[in-house]
Amino acid sequence: MASPSTFATEPKQSSAAEGALTNDQLDALRSAFVANPSHRMAQNAVTQTAIDDVALNRTVVTSMDHTFSHRLDNWPVTNQKKSGRCWMFAALNLFRADAMQRMNVEAFEFSQNHALFWDKLERANYFLEAIIRTAERPLDDRTVAFLLDRPLDDGGQWNMFINLVRKHGVVPKAVMPETQSSSETMHMNRRIVHKLRDGARTLRELRGNGAPMEAVRAAKRDIVAVIHRMLCIHLGTPPSRFDWQWNDKDRVFHRDGEMTPRAFADKYIDLPLDDYVCLVHDPRSTSPVGRTFTVEHLGNVVGGEPVKYLNVGIDVMKDAAMRTIMDGEPVWFGCDVGPMMRRDLGLWDAAMFDYEAIYGTTFSLDKASRLVYHQTKMTHAMLFTGVDVWHDRPRRWRVENSWGDENGQKGFFIMNDSWFDEYMFEVAVRRSYLPETLRNAIDQEPIVLPAWDPMGSLAR
Repeated sequence: MASPSTFATEPKQSSAAEGALTNDQLDALRSAFVANPSHRMAQNAVTQTAIDDVALNRTVVTSMDHTFSHRLDNWPVTNQKKSGRCWMFAALNLFRADAMQRMNVEAFEFSQNHALFWDKLERANYFLEAIIRTAERPLDDRTVAFLLDRPLDDGGQWNMFINLVRKHGVVPKAVMPETQSSSETMHMNRRIVHKLRDGARTLRELRGNGAPMEAVRAAKRDIVAVIHRMLCIHLGTPPSRFDWQWNDKDRVFHRDGEMTPRAFADKYIDLPLDDYVCLVHDPRSTSPVGRTFTVEHLGNVVGGEPVKYLNVGIDVMKDAAMRTIMDGEPVWFGCDVGPMMRRDLGLWDAAMFDYEAIYGTTFSLDKASRLVYHQTKMTHAMLFTGVDVWHDRPRRWRVENSWGDENGQKGFFIMNDSWFDEYMFEVAVRRSYLPETLRNAIDQEPIVLPAWDPMGSLAR
């Protein structure tokens, strides 16, 4: 039997530590809440009903409808399912709009699985190269810790997708269709991340033991070979060649014959990819307007085009996107998708929910402060396919999402312009849509932001 001294004893009462909540304070908080009828009414409502249903601003909902002065889409939406491939879907949806016209078909999709395969393989290689470059740093170095924390994610950026198209081409969805793992990437990602961390240890130990670079590179090639094998098991093997033929919407038969993915991209992505620039709205005081930025360790293809942003005012971004749509081309964009969204209705508005009235408080962080204090970041990419213009100004935007057709208008959403101001961060447009004073600014050497900066969050 243990002696009495081995048992925990009741701590002696002492004066409250500075800053601790006291019983008097807790009693006062309870009394103040109970005494306020508005608080009691809110409690009764929210304990029985979802907060977003209680806080929904009906005036906003009834003021929005799916009519636009300029609308481009006449095709169904796609579905990324349980994956983070929004940036791929948005880019491929942009490309397919032009491809459908060229093929004269009512529906067509490029293979999102094909793009996913090559992105995963390239990013595995990109990560391992970063591990080699940082091998002399300690494991608790912030950059090394960042790399090991997120070796490989589903997200990505416009420039990263262009790298994939240029190097690996594209194929029709019928040639490399979805698999269970492409539509639900979590389990595949876990296994690949495990192998990449295993490989990171191997490479760091080789470097730490003074192994020649030839041996390190040989070890890296072995790791990449395993990742390639894992991807083939989960996603299938990408075709090096395939036959392509189709019937158009007038029932006319067409045959291209045998093609490579690169040749298919050259024929059916008839857009000047070199002309596109990524405009961002980063209102932080540390991010000057008119300057270019990149994010350290943000990319996928070693030696490929770096991710590069031009920071502009929100009105410049709006004008470029609006005029692009008015000229007949959809616009790829990145935003913080979650705040002030009514998903089932497919609506975004900056005043969609009156949380302040429910809670009896204010939420005062502006866009710049939300970035600084980790309250906002880019989380989703989609495609603008329409805009409602009034007196040369956009009122609302039509959005092609990639969440299937169950919400909104068969998967198409409405974004009020107030929401654009607060939660939009990036668009990819042709350089010609920039004001003349900014057209050459994209050629500047970019300011390098740290790997963990929120401007890189869409790739996570």
